[in-house]
Amino acid sequence: MDMARVQRLNLPPWLNAMLVDWPIFLGLLALAIPTLASLASQVWSTEAGVHGPIVIATGLWLIARRKDEILQIRQPSSGWVIAAIMVPALLLYTFSRAFDFISVEVGALGLILIAVFYHYFGAEAVRRLWFPILYLAFVVPLPGWLVDQITSPLKSYISWSATELLRWAGYPIAREGVTLYIAQYQLLVEDACAGLNSLISLTAISLFYIYILHNNASWRYSAFLILWIVPMALLANLVRVLALVLITYYLGNEAAQGFLHSTAGLVMFATALLGIFAIDKLMSPIRRWLTGDRA
Repeated sequence: MDMARVQRLNLPPWLNAMLVDWPIFLGLLALAIPTLASLASQVWSTEAGVHGPIVIATGLWLIARRKDEILQIRQPSSGWVIAAIMVPALLLYTFSRAFDFISVEVGALGLILIAVFYHYFGAEAVRRLWFPILYLAFVVPLPGWLVDQITSPLKSYISWSATELLRWAGYPIAREGVTLYIAQYQLLVEDACAGLNSLISLTAISLFYIYILHNNASWRYSAFLILWIVPMALLANLVRVLALVLITYYLGNEAAQGFLHSTAGLVMFATALLGIFAIDKLMSPIRRWLTGDRA
């Protein structure tokens, strides 16, 4: 569409850009829709990626709430900058799409979107939106080999801790690797019980919580809260495994693997998240001291 005709319509700047450069935005849709469909079918339907849609929705909201500020500092960049980022990102996207490397595909799409945003709004706008961009990176699923490397020691820790605690409490339990034996039952500590999935989801939601409520607080206090995320996730998953072992011991394997198994996971995640909120509440005097608010 002709630029002069668009300007006469007196539309918002972002809509002007979409009408004038519609082939670019049509191309972005052609890239984004298949990737989102792959995420929905491969990742978001599993426990590992259940946080994905929430992160996208809240991440876009974080950007939208600062649209007036971004439009005021808007300073479009030169075309060669976007080309320097876009060309390798498109090649990476095409390669990963062809060979079904979903992690690389989503990462490449993110680079493409950042490049387009940089082209229209400039480096200062990207800098001011550093947190929403970092937050949206949680949509990128971890590659399988990395998940295996992280999950293995977590499973060993959870199974060892659960065995020692229950043995100390007097239960007839033994362990071989990540397999637990209690009475006549045998339980395998699987990847979901290791805590990596809940750790990623808990980290994303906790960072969103810290950014919204404590954006003006001391970075030291924000870092202090972030340090609690991993211990809370590990503790919550340990409690989940303990609960499932005890349910198996008292109610049988069917009860533990049925509805109560899913319920234990939800309760565990909610408990970990509430734990972060509770720590924040208890540490309010420290936050006020760091921010200089003595009231």
